Amino acid sequence: MLQTNIQYSKLRWLLTILGLFLYVLDIWNDIGLALKYYYEAQYVWSGMTVMFVFTGLLVSQIFSYVWYLDDMKEGEQTIAGMSKGGLAALHVICMGVFHRYYHLLKRGFKEVRKTTSSCTAEQMRDEHHKLFCMATDLSMLKLLEAFLESAPQLLLQLYIILGQQELSVMQCLSLAFSFFSVAWALVDYRHCLRRSLPHITEMPSGLPTTVYLLYKLCTITSHIFSYSLLLILSPYITVALTLLWLVGTTWAHLLQTNFCSSRGLELLYRAVVGVILVFTFFNVKGQDTKVAMIIYYVFYSIINFMTPPLLALLMPELRTSTFLLTAGGLIFGGSVLGLLCLVLYYLFLHPRGRWQEADEVDGLGVEAETTRTRKVINFLQP
Repeated sequence: MLQTNIQYSKLRWLLTILGLFLYVLDIWNDIGLALKYYYEAQYVWSGMTVMFVFTGLLVSQIFSYVWYLDDMKEGEQTIAGMSKGGLAALHVICMGVFHRYYHLLKRGFKEVRKTTSSCTAEQMRDEHHKLFCMATDLSMLKLLEAFLESAPQLLLQLYIILGQQELSVMQCLSLAFSFFSVAWALVDYRHCLRRSLPHITEMPSGLPTTVYLLYKLCTITSHIFSYSLLLILSPYITVALTLLWLVGTTWAHLLQTNFCSSRGLELLYRAVVGVILVFTFFNVKGQDTKVAMIIYYVFYSIINFMTPPLLALLMPELRTSTFLLTAGGLIFGGSVLGLLCLVLYYLFLHPRGRWQEADEVDGLGVEAETTRTRKVINFLQP
């Protein structure tokens, strides 16, 4: 009988469609919002909104194309159904991720319609494992895109809304889609990661998933609110955010990450990791990172808990403002809840199994090492 931890079910297939739906809506809504700013002569906001959209698209297309080439080197020449030139053209027009969605949905639909009598249990396990490998590639691309496009978009739109103290329908939709894109990327990546690596203990659903999601979303959104308030205090805070990105990128460089097959692409990956570390903590190299995580969240707490009082001190006219009181309450409440969930998750709910440390990536035999496997275990770990 097929083991449930590697079963690509009908529900999983439907959730893939939902993920595609959210992906398209998020992009189109942000493009629509950029056009709105353009017609209102807000050219800087329009340009920044478009810049975040295309930065996420561009980086995800680059990694998608390289991963296709890596898969072909492993002997999966038909995985994309196209030549190298055709694949390159497809990614140049930013359709590479959609191409992955199409093949996953097509192959998954055929599999979920099969009856158990049409193939052996071993054949089903192999096919379902391949589907989860395809889903994991997509989830990794979506995670990169979420922190290059959706998270910065949340910050930009919150800054604009808090500065104007007005909220349009399109801005509200942008906030909602960006938030759900980040949430979906976190949950989907967490769900697919270990199911594509059957030698590693699966992350259970239910309470562990809920607590992990609350930890990530509360810490990320409260941090973004803090950044937006600091930007209201002074636009030059962007210089500080750039320095934070440089620190994160340098740390990834010092750790000597080995996610990519070429040095140029590895440098790009480290730069992307730097962006992600501006918003949240991830295990960059699959090692025990207890000390690094403590340092990160001490710094995080200082920023979050000091920002509202600092804004009230330096801008007295906002002390009784509803938006400052609301934002301060969300920052404080989100920070406390997020940190409580972080402690609860890593003390009691984080699945260790064969992992010797809380975040250590090992347990795969040498015989299981492939380009795909090395890619997954060298990517960002929860």
